Formats: sequence, structure tokens, C-alpha cells
Amino acid sequence: MIDTMKKLGLFGLGLYAITEEKIDEMVKELVENGEFNKEEGKKFVEDLIEKRRQQQEDLEDKISSKVQEVFGKADLATKEEMESLHKKIEDLEELLKEKKKEE
Repeated sequence: MIDTMKKLGLFGLGLYAITEEKIDEMVKELVENGEFNKEEGKKFVEDLIEKRRQQQEDLEDKISSKVQEVFGKADLATKEEMESLHKKIEDLEELLKEKKKEE
């Protein structure tokens, strides 16, 4: 069974790296070899797919959190700050145009 788990790639790479198609293919092979019956195979596939989905969501959450953390520490301007600066620049440009007209 450990060889089977290694085949499925559960060690090292992580389950999220395995496609649903590859999982189905490996389980069909296990059923054909008599290591699982069809019901066990179906349940195993469903469990693996759910675990893969959960790992993918967890990874996405961690990445998103880390990106937010990095941007927070980077002291970058927010969208609202950029819009405010853009508005101020437009106002200053308008004042310059009016000043030139007066001269």
C-alpha cells in the first residue's frame, strides 16, 4: 500500500499537484490489481479530490495572506491615496492654466 501511496504522489509533492484525471487513472489501476474494490476506489477518489481541493484552497489562502502582508510592509500607496494624488495634480494643473491665462 505504501508503494501505491508513493505512486499517487502523496509524499513530497503534495496532493494539490495531482490532477483529477491522474487520480482516477491510479485508482483504476488499483482496482484492476485487486487492491481496492470499485466502491472503495470510488470513495478513495472522492476523498483524494476533496483533500486536493482543500489543500489548494489552503495554499491560495496562505499565498494571498503573504502577499497582503508583504504589500502592507512595503509602505505602498493605496488605490485611494493614488486617486487623491491624481485629483490634486489635476487641480494644480487647472490652477496653472488659469494663472497663465491671467498673465
